[in-house]
Amino acid sequence: MRNRSILTEAKQIQLATELIKLGARLQVLEMNSDLSRERLVKLYKEIRGVSPPKGMLPYSEDWFMSWQPNMHSSLFINIYNYITTNAGIAGIDALIKSYKLYMEHIEVNQQEKVLSLTRAWTLIRFVDSGVLCITPCVSCNGKFIVHSLEIHSNHVCGLCNIPSRAGKTKKAAEAADIY
Repeated sequence: MRNRSILTEAKQIQLATELIKLGARLQVLEMNSDLSRERLVKLYKEIRGVSPPKGMLPYSEDWFMSWQPNMHSSLFINIYNYITTNAGIAGIDALIKSYKLYMEHIEVNQQEKVLSLTRAWTLIRFVDSGVLCITPCVSCNGKFIVHSLEIHSNHVCGLCNIPSRAGKTKKAAEAADIY
């Protein structure tokens, strides 16, 4: 039997609770807490009222390259980098604080949330492993997510060069009909 501190376990439960409330999948919880899978499933059910979703996590780095996900991912990673550089916060705490700021920005600007906590966590892993990187736009100097293997010396972001179909979703069309 392991000798665990009650305070340490309480902190792990608090962390897992916060991650669950932000929408973390079970795999993210397992990677970032010392709690057993059984405890995490039980906690998830207690907080959400349902079992955690099953299946694999979203993996493709290409998801971050399409127009809207790229804008949201770039916004998030810039918030994350600012927090890790200037606030002395790292790891899972930086992810949580950055994601909350991202969500606050989305809410204030009445935008649709595109980036889930799990995708934000995956994005950080892709950037840390060198699969994706951040490069400045030659037009606006904003920093955007790109594939690491692409040539990005003359990168023009999706805001300076908006694709013709950008924002033309069913949801946007329905919203346009309302007004």
